[in-house]
Amino acid sequence: MKYKFMILLISISLAACSVLLKDGAPSTRSELENLGPAPELSNTTWINVDHPLRLADLRGKVVLLDMWTFG
Repeated sequence: MKYKFMILLISISLAACSVLLKDGAPSTRSELENLGPAPELSNTTWINVDHPLRLADLRGKVVLLDMWTFG
């Protein structure tokens, strides 16, 4: 009985999700404005690297930028 209830609950959840995604999803993908190439990094202080980074050195790599300030 417990197994049948779980199957029913999962089925109802999946059906609800498919209806919500179908109705709530935009029909077309909005395009972002092309702002051209990224400007070169011009930072004077770098942490955890031995030399300043350049965009050409990072090409093809996944990069996480953590921007913060003292406040």
